[in-house]
This record gives sequence, structure tokens and C-alpha cells, in this order.
Amino acid sequence: VQLVESGGGMVQPGGSLRLSCVASGFTFNSYDMSWVRQAPGKGPEWVSVINTGGGSTYYADSVKGRFTISRDNAKNTLYLQMNSLKPEDTALYYCAAGGDPFSSDYWGQGTQVTVSS
Repeated sequence: VQLVESGGGMVQPGGSLRLSCVASGFTFNSYDMSWVRQAPGKGPEWVSVINTGGGSTYYADSVKGRFTISRDNAKNTLYLQMNSLKPEDTALYYCAAGGDPFSSDYWGQGTQVTVSS
């Protein structure tokens, strides 16, 4: 099983980034998928989840209205579109297989997002 995130970087407040997570080694379209982030010195924070078909999505209050989770099952890829970024969004962002990422054995290595002027 492999999950590989990409798309992170440094952006100014108010900017946008699109994260991708390419999955392999398991049946991607059979798993709900999640995004989790961990800011420096803090514990992991659940960000968003999407169901297998992509028709149901949920977000943490801290990102609701700014972030959009999506998936392309034909490409085994999960996305997180992040708009109106704030400094408090600075974190290492992970994708995880399953609707409860904290019970999942399948996590990526993370991609760093830094929001700073």
C-alpha cells in the first residue's frame, strides 16, 4: 500500500493550493478517504473525508467553506483544493485511507503547507 501526497508549498495568506494524493496497492474506490494535518507542536487534526463515490463530503469547521475534497477513482487520486489560506493552515498534510484516519494503517508521508507573508 502506498499513498503519495504532493502539491504543498509556501503561499501568502489568501492564496490557494491544490494537494494530490496518489494511491496504489489497494482498491482505492472501495475506501472512504481522509485528509489530516499536523501543525508544528500540535497533535494531528482531522480536516476532511469523502466517501467512496465522492458524493458525500465532510469538513472540519476550521476549513469549511474554504477547502474542497474530491477524488478521481479512475486515477486513484484524492485531492484537496485549499482556498483563502490562513497562517493557521500551516501544517504537514496527510492523506489516509478510510473514513476514520486515526484507525487506519494507511497514511502517506505528508506534504508541507506553509502560509506566510
